[in-house]
Amino acid sequence: MTRALLTASLLLFGAVGIGRAGLPPMGVLPAAITDPDLARSDYVENCGGCHGVQGSAAPAALPELRGRVGWFLCTPRTRAYLIRLPNVALSRIKDNQQLADMMNFVVFGLGGGSVPQGSAPFTAEEIAHERRFALSSASLTAERARHVETAIRQCHAPASLRQLFPSKAR
Repeated sequence: MTRALLTASLLLFGAVGIGRAGLPPMGVLPAAITDPDLARSDYVENCGGCHGVQGSAAPAALPELRGRVGWFLCTPRTRAYLIRLPNVALSRIKDNQQLADMMNFVVFGLGGGSVPQGSAPFTAEEIAHERRFALSSASLTAERARHVETAIRQCHAPASLRQLFPSKAR
């Protein structure tokens, strides 16, 4: 199956409701994304298998992105954390603009209303810089917990951000 066909199939499943009901709405994508279709396709191909095509991995023990990941844009350190995650920093997507576009799709599109007002999109330069500091030996669970606490304390993110996903009963 070609990449385009696979991506179209996965996106179709979400479009016809073969996914989780009650997900928060998608956010508006920033104009900084050079190719929104490629950004969405890159997300589906590189992240959707674990985090869910629509950004909802529940009941898997992975963080739910939909309606939540935007909170990580609230401080420079929480923002850098998203890029330093091993599957992002060490991504097979080597073009920094293409990776910035995908991450902007993730935080602005999937993150929707969780993105703090006035947050700037990721840039190729920022991606290139942060990739050099990939989290390879740190406990990702401890790192995530630390950044979640920062988002709750400093940015008024909801306490439910501490949970991998807000509710198993959706």
